[in-house]
Amino acid sequence: MIAPAVSTLTQDAVGRRQAARYLLAEPILTATRRPDQLALVRRHATALRSMFSQQLGYTLVVESGFARLVKAPPGSEAPLRPGTRESDGTAFGPAGYAILALVCAGLLAPGIGDQILISGLVAQVRADAAEQGITVSDNLADRRQLVMAIGLLISWGVLTETDGSVTGWGERREEEALLSIHRPLLALVVPHALPRTDDPADIWNQPADDQPRRRLRRRLVENPAVFRSELPEDERDVLSRERTELARQLAENFGLTLEVRAEGALAYDPAGELSDIDFPGTGSAKQAALLLLDELIIRLEPGPDSMVNDRPGLLAPWSTVDAVLSELAVRHAKTWRFAYAGDPELLRRDVVGVLVSLRLASSEETGLVVFPFAARFRPRVIRR
Repeated sequence: MIAPAVSTLTQDAVGRRQAARYLLAEPILTATRRPDQLALVRRHATALRSMFSQQLGYTLVVESGFARLVKAPPGSEAPLRPGTRESDGTAFGPAGYAILALVCAGLLAPGIGDQILISGLVAQVRADAAEQGITVSDNLADRRQLVMAIGLLISWGVLTETDGSVTGWGERREEEALLSIHRPLLALVVPHALPRTDDPADIWNQPADDQPRRRLRRRLVENPAVFRSELPEDERDVLSRERTELARQLAENFGLTLEVRAEGALAYDPAGELSDIDFPGTGSAKQAALLLLDELIIRLEPGPDSMVNDRPGLLAPWSTVDAVLSELAVRHAKTWRFAYAGDPELLRRDVVGVLVSLRLASSEETGLVVFPFAARFRPRVIRR
């Protein structure tokens, strides 16, 4: 018997959902780096523009050579998601972001064409920085910041190394590199002007979207673990009354599964493709984080009504966290990162960083608060 053909409508829905997932995972897709993904986005561009606008309040720009999903700023309660260097995952800090902004401004300076030598770009960056009272010197640390910022723009497709290497210039300043500028995409790196303010918090305190359903969907898509206590009343009402419809929209448009719990809601990706942090994933810090969760839950035996700071959770004193991590480091000394064996502070910092970034825990002065959401990641440990 011949199986019935999949309908065109079903194929379109599957393709549209996959294209949306590509854009959520990488808001900038270019023909050079992601040709297949961009082709799928272009095929469904009209439907995707409408869906992102209605469901999340996002703007989608699709051109022949790139697609750019322009997102809303994250809420102040969202965990930090810093940009990283492709080669080793080093995160951008305040200085790195300042350099990145200066590089973008330098590329937009009057008189700059479609190509620029790295020496000319760096000279423009230093001149602009000096006008703002910022020092960008020629020492190794500042050159590395410049290489990291320019490298990020290369990874996004905003710049292309046409001749020479940015990394080579970073190591030997007498080296030269010719960069080609993708101007249409450059203009969309920062698509909206930031408010003029002396308080960075004002950037997050912009007028709220007046649609609670859209606000809640946006929270769940971008920051899957959401506590009821941090939701405004109108969003809590949507979560309580419209759970079924909310679950349908998240599944239909983005392939996410919604779990609603007493403490809040979790929208997770069964395929494990959408998170910028692969967890459990591979790597010593992630494995340590997973095993730490299991050990803490076993040792502290939280009850169903365990609360910390008016939120459901389990408080593990730092002494307990350090003791567990020390035991785990000894047990896994042969397979974990060598540096962890002699540096317990580094191990704790990296493990806590993983858990906090995933909203599975929070770091407090008295200890680590483990949230109930972490229970879904408890491992099955097989000892031989």
